Amino acid sequence: MGRVFRPYLLVIAGFLVAVTGVTAVVWWYGYTAALAQLDQRARSDLALASDSLTAELRRYRELAVLTADRPQVRAVLDGRAPDAVRPVLQEIADKTGALDIMLVDDAGRVLVATADAPNVDHAGRRYFERALDGALGFHHLYSEAYQQRAVVFAAPVFSDAGPVLGALVVYADIEAVEASWRGARPAVFFTDRRGVIFLSNRSELVFRSRLGDPAPRAEYPASRLAPFVRYSEELVSGHEVWDVDGGRYLPERALHLTLDLPVIEMTGEVLVDVAPARQLAGLQAAAVAALCCAFGLLLLVATQRRRTLALLNARLERRVADRTAELRAVNADLRREVAERTAAEARLQKAQDDLVQAGKLSALGQMSAGISHELNQPLTAIRSFAENAQGFLDRGKPEVAAQNLGRISELARRMGRIIRNLRAFARQEDEPPKDVDLVAVVDAALEIVAPRAAQDDVTLDWTPDAAPVIVRGGEVRLQQVVLNLLTNGMDAMEQSAEKVLTISVLREGARTVLSVRDTGPGIDAPEKIFDPFYTTKAIGAAEGMGLGLSISYGLVQSFGGAIRGRNHPDGGAVFTVELDSVAQEAAA
Repeated sequence: MGRVFRPYLLVIAGFLVAVTGVTAVVWWYGYTAALAQLDQRARSDLALASDSLTAELRRYRELAVLTADRPQVRAVLDGRAPDAVRPVLQEIADKTGALDIMLVDDAGRVLVATADAPNVDHAGRRYFERALDGALGFHHLYSEAYQQRAVVFAAPVFSDAGPVLGALVVYADIEAVEASWRGARPAVFFTDRRGVIFLSNRSELVFRSRLGDPAPRAEYPASRLAPFVRYSEELVSGHEVWDVDGGRYLPERALHLTLDLPVIEMTGEVLVDVAPARQLAGLQAAAVAALCCAFGLLLLVATQRRRTLALLNARLERRVADRTAELRAVNADLRREVAERTAAEARLQKAQDDLVQAGKLSALGQMSAGISHELNQPLTAIRSFAENAQGFLDRGKPEVAAQNLGRISELARRMGRIIRNLRAFARQEDEPPKDVDLVAVVDAALEIVAPRAAQDDVTLDWTPDAAPVIVRGGEVRLQQVVLNLLTNGMDAMEQSAEKVLTISVLREGARTVLSVRDTGPGIDAPEKIFDPFYTTKAIGAAEGMGLGLSISYGLVQSFGGAIRGRNHPDGGAVFTVELDSVAQEAAA
């Protein structure tokens, strides 16, 4: 037993070693890829914080430059009206949020300042000396007078002749700038050229020195300087990663980036926690390890089952061969049956099409007398108008002859319209359903039955809509349905005293309902009216085969519609045809 399982154990051990190696590679790749994304996001955060700081300081720099150009400021340095400038400086400081604004002469003495401003001697200071050279002075420091950090801008004030008379000094509250993003992620700090952190969104980092033990600085009190937090750094795929021991508000392992800011004489730095990158890499490695283990388990199970499946496969092949022979025989029988059914369906469809066409021709035959009368009248009138027109031309009356010719043209158009409707009704239609104007179909059918209606004294009550009513169907087949309903209605009213055939079209949601009501005796068995060969007409009559409504039922069903028949409460029968409506926008 041990000899049997020993090869499997060796294979499993080798597979686990391979999975461990693949997992380590996937973890390292995922970690470095996540660090690259983290690097891009950290650079964006650092650039955004740096831009925010420089933009805020730029506001105070422009304030110093613009205020120094005021004539009132220059007048004070010329020895005139110092009291007139103090309210102006105070108003500017109040509106801009500056700590203080001072006007200093070329000896460094404060001549005019805002209220409660400390009396500071600016002589010999770097920013003041730079202003006396005609440039904009800039410096950051911890002010003992204000007991807080500040940024100083000194703008030179030029005389009319050109030399510098003094400087306008603006103190900006750097802690107000810092307060808007204090505590935000990630940890951002700005160090000066000596490595001291002057500004940060982590207050515990302020005044810590990045360059080892802090030495006294002229800008900062010695009591506030402290060494930087303990950290060690390493390069991970080109990225500088720190292990930081800085308390709960700094990440233990962080990506470190720097950005030089020469405009404000500082360097921006950011510490971004790499824990999410490590977690993401761990999840990716765990997923790959799980997939590999699952694949190995499936492979082991598949190997165990392979031998059993081989035996079953041989047995199954024998059974399949036997079964295949049986299926081939059954399949041949099914093909013959399908061919026979297809031929039967084709014959049935042809018989149905022939029956539909025969129904249309039968309807035309029943209306032939009325149609002949309808065509004979215009022909008689045309002959009379033509003879009269010839006589009027002989007597030299062309105007009257022209009127007769116009009447002849109108009568010819009327005859052409009747013949066109008859030809359209008589032709076979095998096209799929399309958009059809139901009002036009009803008008065409009424024009065909109009001679018989006039002959039988039937009143046709039909008020068409002004706009087309578009439905889905076949124009010729739908016209046959309407014609069958109209002729059936007139047949039913042969013995009625009142002969009124009412046609209406009504929209009901997504369906359009065509209604045909007669004033006949009604329907004896409404549930049988659509059965083939069911009729209520006299036996042996020229009409009365009982196929008209059955054909109409099949035609309406082919359009996806429905046809129903019932008795009206006030007498007579009502037949309704429901068809799918088509929106006017879609039809257009």
